[in-house]
Amino acid sequence: MAATARQDTAAFRQLYDATSAKLFAFALRILIKRELAEEVLQESFVNIWNNAASYQSSLAAPMTWMTTIVRNKAFDLLRRQDDTLELDADTFDKDVMTALESPDPTPLDALQLSGDAKALAGCMSRLDGQHRQAVAMAFFHDLSHSEVAEQMKLPIGTVKTWIRRSLEKLRNCLAKLDALPGGMGGA
Repeated sequence: MAATARQDTAAFRQLYDATSAKLFAFALRILIKRELAEEVLQESFVNIWNNAASYQSSLAAPMTWMTTIVRNKAFDLLRRQDDTLELDADTFDKDVMTALESPDPTPLDALQLSGDAKALAGCMSRLDGQHRQAVAMAFFHDLSHSEVAEQMKLPIGTVKTWIRRSLEKLRNCLAKLDALPGGMGGA
């Protein structure tokens, strides 16, 4: 990051190569549409290049800082759009699929998503939107509770409570599905 701040193009290329796949997947989970995620990724890396000198390692890890830029660019794009995108069960199922797959998923890999993951996606879709976002940031993006609180601009106690209650709801939902004939979602 320090070399990128000095406008070192080779260092910036290394940074891009090391992080672009994860940042693209993150943008895609927010925006759903590949072309929108590509646009946000490009805008984000222009922003990273232009603002690398303002990065402060004492405030956030480099990946956290870049993820915040991608998240903000994605939300800005959503706000600019006339039609709003809602996160329904089908869409969230795709989000879980993306999060659980390897960095280079194939169509065959996508079809092999387990019944357990589909059951989890169904249960996640029943959570309140902000609670679902907090859980996803903590578990799919490996953010700490304090990083989730920072990104959502909420008190850490609120985030901890939301995540704890959401995990309890998920556990209950999955237990009910497991009790059905055929187990987890019929898998």
